[in-house]
Amino acid sequence: MELKSGIRNRSYKSGQLGSGLTWGKPGIEVRGDGQDNEIHIKEPIEKEVNPHLLPGELLLCEASTVYKYIQEDGSNRGTYGKLVCTNFKIAFLDDDSASDDNEPQFKNKIVGENDITLQCVDQIYGVYDEKKKLLTGQLRKYPEKLIIYCKDLRVFHFCLRYTKEEEVKRIVSGIVHHSQTPKLLKRLFLFSYASAAPNNTGGRNQTVMFDTLEDWRDELERTKGNVKYKAVTTNEGYRVSEKLPLYFVVPICVSEESILKIWCWSCHNGAALLKMSAFPKEQDDITSQTQKAFLDGIYKTISKPPYELLKMDDLSSSLPSLQDIQIAYTRFKQLFLIDNSTDFWATDVKWFSLLESTNWLEIIRRVLKKAIEVAECLERQHTNVLLIEESATDLCCVISSLVQVMMDSYSRTKSGFQSLIQKEWVIGGHGFLDRCNHLHKSDKEEAPVFLLLLNCVWQLVQQYPPAFEFTETYLTVLSDSLYVPIFSTFFFNSQHQKDTNMSGESLKTQSTPFRFLTVWDWSVQFDPKAQAFLNNPLYAEKPKLDKSQRKTARFKHQRQLSLPLTQTKSSSKRGFFREETDHLIKNILGKRIGKFINSSDEPPNSFREFYDSWHSKPVDYHGLLLPRIDGPEIKVWAQRYLRWIPEAQLHGGGTIATAAKILDLMEEVQSLQVKMDEEHSQAVSGDVHSVPMLRNSARLSSLFPFALLQRQSIKPALPTSTWKDLEDEDDLVKRDDEFVDLSGDM
Repeated sequence: MELKSGIRNRSYKSGQLGSGLTWGKPGIEVRGDGQDNEIHIKEPIEKEVNPHLLPGELLLCEASTVYKYIQEDGSNRGTYGKLVCTNFKIAFLDDDSASDDNEPQFKNKIVGENDITLQCVDQIYGVYDEKKKLLTGQLRKYPEKLIIYCKDLRVFHFCLRYTKEEEVKRIVSGIVHHSQTPKLLKRLFLFSYASAAPNNTGGRNQTVMFDTLEDWRDELERTKGNVKYKAVTTNEGYRVSEKLPLYFVVPICVSEESILKIWCWSCHNGAALLKMSAFPKEQDDITSQTQKAFLDGIYKTISKPPYELLKMDDLSSSLPSLQDIQIAYTRFKQLFLIDNSTDFWATDVKWFSLLESTNWLEIIRRVLKKAIEVAECLERQHTNVLLIEESATDLCCVISSLVQVMMDSYSRTKSGFQSLIQKEWVIGGHGFLDRCNHLHKSDKEEAPVFLLLLNCVWQLVQQYPPAFEFTETYLTVLSDSLYVPIFSTFFFNSQHQKDTNMSGESLKTQSTPFRFLTVWDWSVQFDPKAQAFLNNPLYAEKPKLDKSQRKTARFKHQRQLSLPLTQTKSSSKRGFFREETDHLIKNILGKRIGKFINSSDEPPNSFREFYDSWHSKPVDYHGLLLPRIDGPEIKVWAQRYLRWIPEAQLHGGGTIATAAKILDLMEEVQSLQVKMDEEHSQAVSGDVHSVPMLRNSARLSSLFPFALLQRQSIKPALPTSTWKDLEDEDDLVKRDDEFVDLSGDM
C-alpha cells in the first residue's frame, strides 16, 4: 500500500516491530507481498483536522487513523485520516481537507467529495476475514473494514485495522445506528438546521411554488385554461382532505364538494390533462352510491360544451407497478456499484445482457410511450385525458410531468421545470418521505418514482439539447439533492404534513415556525461559477414575435430517422377500472360511458401513425417534442451512473471536449461584444461571466464536472475466467485508454 500524504514517516522491517499490528497502533501500514513486508509508522498530523459543521450539526462520534482506499485498480492505494459521524453526514477528513488548494471547478458547498449524508447511505457492509456481511442493528463483532454503498452510487472503503478498538466500536455503531435504523420525522437534520438557522429566506429564484391561490390563477392564465377551469379554496385549513393541497384547480361546472378530479394542465387547443385517485377496491353500499354519483357527475360535466371528449386512463393497468419499478432499479444500480477495476472488467464482457435483464430501460421506454399516447389524445384528438391511479401521486405525477415537458416549452426552461416539480410533485402530494425511505421505516413503500421521471427527462435532454435551458448536470445535481436534508422540498409526503410540522405541534401552535429552505435556491449548494454548469449555453431561446408574426406562426416538429421497432411488453394486469368496476359502470351509465373508459375503438396503428408523422416533419424546439423510443434510442444516463467509475471515463474526449470548444468560441464572442459596447458607450447586455470557461479540455474527463482527471488509467487485472471469454477479442489490457461509450450504444 502506498500512502498519499504530506506527513513524515519512518520505515521498519516486520521483524523489528514484533506484535505491532494490533488494535490501537495508529498509523501503521504494510507494503509488499512477501515475508519482508515494509511497515510504515505515520507521525501524528501536526495540524488538527476538524469537520466543517453546519448550523445545528453535532459531532456524534469519530475515529482516527482510518485508512480510505482508492479502489480503481485493486491495489489498495489510498490515504488515512479521521472518520466522523454527525447528525447530518458521515465524513472522512485527511490532511488535505484543511487545504483550499486545487479545489474543483464544480464544488458543492454543503456536501464535500468525502461527505455522505445519512439519507444518502444505501447499505453498509463489514469485512470479516475477507468476507462481506451486511451490517444492521446491534453488532456483536466489529469489522476490520467498512464498505459504504451510497444512493448516488459512490462506494467508500475504510480500513479500521489500525484504529483503536474503542473508536472502531463507536464509529461503526454510530454510523449503522444513525443511517440505517428507523427514526422519527422530527429527528431529521432538516429540523435541526432550520431551528439553528432561523433567518433562512428560502429564495424562489423565479420558481412558482403553488402555495398560494394567486399562483394557481396565474398558471390558469398562462395556459389559457381559465375559461373552463377555476382555482378553488375549498380545502383551506385542510377541511376536506389532508391529502389534497390547500389550493388547486377543478372544472368550473364541478361543485366544490366534488373535488376528486384535479386539473393538471391545459393544451393550446383547449384539451386538458387531469388526474384522479382510484376508488378503493373494498367498499360498502354507501361508498358504492358515492361512486355512482361521482361517475355520473363526470359524464354530465365533461361530456357537453365547452368541454371536449374525455378519455380515462388507468395507469395501474398500463404501466409497471411500483414494486416492479423498485425491483428493476435495484438490479440496475448494482451494475454501477463497483468495488474495484477487476469487478468492472469482469462484468464488461456480459454488460448488455446484464443491462437488459434489469428491465430498467424497458420501464423507461414504456413510461415514455404512455406519455406520447397521452400527448396524442391532447394534441391530435383534442380529447381531455383523466389519469387514474390508486393515490394519483406516483405514476400520475410521472406521466403528467412528462406530457407537460413534451408539449409546453415553458416546462423546458429551468424555472418552468422547477415550477412543474413544485406543482405536480411537491404540492401534488408525492410521498417523497416514504418513496425515498428517508426515515427507514418501511422498505415496502420505497420506489424510485421521482428518479424515474428524471431518467425520462434526461432521454429528452440528450435527444434534443437545444430545447432545454438546463443541462444533464442540472438533472444529476437534482437527483443528488433528494438526499440532502437541509431542504424541505423532498422530505415530506404532502403539504399538510409539512404545514403541521412547521411549528412543532400543530397548525394551531403559536410558536415561531421553522423557515425551511427550498432546493431551488441553488446558491445554497453552489457558487455562481458552479451554477453556470446547470445552464445550457446552447439553449435555443424562444424568439419574441411581433403581433403580425404571431398570427401566422405555426408549430413545427422534429425530424429524426426511425430505427427498427422494439415491441413493448404489455401488462397482464387489468387494473381497477377494467376489473373491479366494470359491472358498476355498466349499471350506472350503460353503454354511453364505454367510449370514455376504453380506447379499443381507436385504430390499432393510431399511435404509430402519430409517432412516425411527427418525426417526419421539421424541427421546432419550442413546439411539441416526442422522444425517440425505438430500439437503442433509450440510453443509460452515463453522467449519473458512471461518474464515479474511472474505467468508464474518456480522458480529453466525449461531449465535454465539444462543449469546451463551443464555450471558448462563446467567450470570444462575448469579449468582442463587450468591446463593441464600450466603444459605443452602451451597457453590456447579460452577464459576461455566466458561461463557465473550460481550459485544457484534454485534461478533463468525459464525465466532467463530477469526475476530474485526478488519477491515471490503470491496466485492469482480469480474472482467468474473463481471459477465456476474451480469447477471440482484442486484448483489453494492452489498451491503456480503453473506453466504451455506454451512453451512445444503449
